[in-house]
Amino acid sequence: MGSIDSFSSLYTADVGLGVVAARLLAACILGAVLGIDREMLSRPAGIRTFMLVSVAAATFTVVTFEVLARAQAEGAGNVDPIRIIEAVTAGVAFLAAGAIIQARGKVHGVTTGAGLWLAGAVGTACGVGAYPIAILASALGFVVLTLLRPLDRVLPKKAPPPGDTSED
Repeated sequence: MGSIDSFSSLYTADVGLGVVAARLLAACILGAVLGIDREMLSRPAGIRTFMLVSVAAATFTVVTFEVLARAQAEGAGNVDPIRIIEAVTAGVAFLAAGAIIQARGKVHGVTTGAGLWLAGAVGTACGVGAYPIAILASALGFVVLTLLRPLDRVLPKKAPPPGDTSED
């Protein structure tokens, strides 16, 4: 049985499929790290959602390299990889906005939306192979989502304006 790199002829970019698999796996694992808190709190966007967002962002990022490599191989001159990153950002923002709902005068899901946005960024970092950035961002996100929750509960809150019953 051949290795995953035996399919490298199907892949144009400089990195082999083994590297691509490692990048997607890292995005999946780090997305899970970010999503575990939301899962434990029974939020609609839980661990699987965060994993999928992170892997999707990594996939789009890896595909960006493939598109760029193929365009260069075919002599295309004007290829802008930032457009794909912008599309990933827009897609994640759409999901994050969907996680934020307003019901009975209360806003819910802002933290989940922010976490989804971070999962997209982590996936993008994994997609380019920037593992230290992805790991650091995931660790910071995990700390914010889990370890700082008790601090958020004990910090004094300014009274909201009359009629404002928003929540995170």
